Amino acid sequence: MRRIRRTRSGEIRVRLPEHERALLREIAAVTRQRLAAEGDDPALRRLFPPAYADAERDREYQDLMRGQLQSGRRRALEVLESTVEQSSLSAEEADAWLRALNDARLVLGTELDVDEDLDWNGIGHDDPQAVEYAVYGYLSWIQEQLIEATAR
Repeated sequence: MRRIRRTRSGEIRVRLPEHERALLREIAAVTRQRLAAEGDDPALRRLFPPAYADAERDREYQDLMRGQLQSGRRRALEVLESTVEQSSLSAEEADAWLRALNDARLVLGTELDVDEDLDWNGIGHDDPQAVEYAVYGYLSWIQEQLIEATAR
């Protein structure tokens, strides 16, 4: 069943059960906390990839831009958290959801070491990270629906 779709009038309708809304709230909160944490969290490396091969130039770039990038990411996560109970989204809210979902997927995917060679069929229920893989799959599914809804 589709959870997100665009109506004939152009409205982006969101039909999520409460347990999925709770999951999205939790994911947004955890991702926001990780962004705010001091130190280098290796799971955030895909959110702030190196801009330069030269370490000194990259450090200067990160010093200059990281705060601005973090601020935009935090705002998108806050929009997701504050609108997750809504039954419809504005274009701006849908865009924030897309950015927040993508950031959460990148962080979780980095932790799980997800790449194009991952054998999804090889992940069993007894895998110690089965729940995390399921959440990653769910975020991908919701993001895909949102992309389709906003592209029309």
